[in-house]
Amino acid sequence: MNFSVFIATSLDGFIARTDGGIDWLPQSPEPHGYDEFMATVDALLIGRKTYDTVLGFGGWFYGTKPVFVLSRNPLPPAPREAVVEHLSGEPEAIAAVLSARGLKHIYLDGGDTIQRFLRAGLVDRMIITRIPVLIGSGIPLFGGTDRDIHFTHVTTRAYPSGLVQSEYVAAR
Repeated sequence: MNFSVFIATSLDGFIARTDGGIDWLPQSPEPHGYDEFMATVDALLIGRKTYDTVLGFGGWFYGTKPVFVLSRNPLPPAPREAVVEHLSGEPEAIAAVLSARGLKHIYLDGGDTIQRFLRAGLVDRMIITRIPVLIGSGIPLFGGTDRDIHFTHVTTRAYPSGLVQSEYVAAR
């Protein structure tokens, strides 16, 4: 099973404002590989805060692709067309559950979720798009770790809008 991250950060390394706001993300229709990436994943594994943010968008963008939401608390109702399941536990146990269901490629999203899976050594690939804005404070993409976690650079792409996207794979 592979776990991948596809996420945007501000130049100063934040994925959202302190209150979870993402109003600083560009609304440009410029393609940057998200649709192609989504076509490769079997399911999403997101944190509760990310789920709440997505629900606030007023539409469901994942179609019938399964979305597993990590939370210790009950979830608000999912949109009618959504396939959403509540999970909790340690990353290794969650990986075992998803693998037992035959899932092969999982998209990780949400700061806490990404950080937990990084610390567990389960992130295989990261695609990080840097947005040319400094927001000063917010929710960081990366948190503390008890050891170095090495990745190998695959490629970097620059887009006309100023976005810079780098791809890394775990160096195992």
